[in-house]
Amino acid sequence: MYRRILGYPSVKKPTIIETVRLNRLRWFGHVQRMEGNRIAKRVLYVNLGTTRLRGRPRNRWQDEVREDGGIVGGEGWQEKVHNREERKELLRTARNCRILHVAME
Repeated sequence: MYRRILGYPSVKKPTIIETVRLNRLRWFGHVQRMEGNRIAKRVLYVNLGTTRLRGRPRNRWQDEVREDGGIVGGEGWQEKVHNREERKELLRTARNCRILHVAME
């Protein structure tokens, strides 16, 4: 309230959707840089060998990460995740420009 009275610009807080998407991308970049024998990386790429249920398939975590990464970095975003500085720049740009605020389907 004091910010408005004193004439300071309002601070926009990120929505819950933006927060979830940023954290998902941050975790994905962290896991991508891990060694191949770490549990988190093995679990990310595990193939259970089971069939999916009938009907509309549920979104998997990797599907959501792929969609979020495409929104943030365009085509070459997966190569940028391996470089720590480029990954930080991607996340910083997404956070500052609020480009992750798209309706979830």
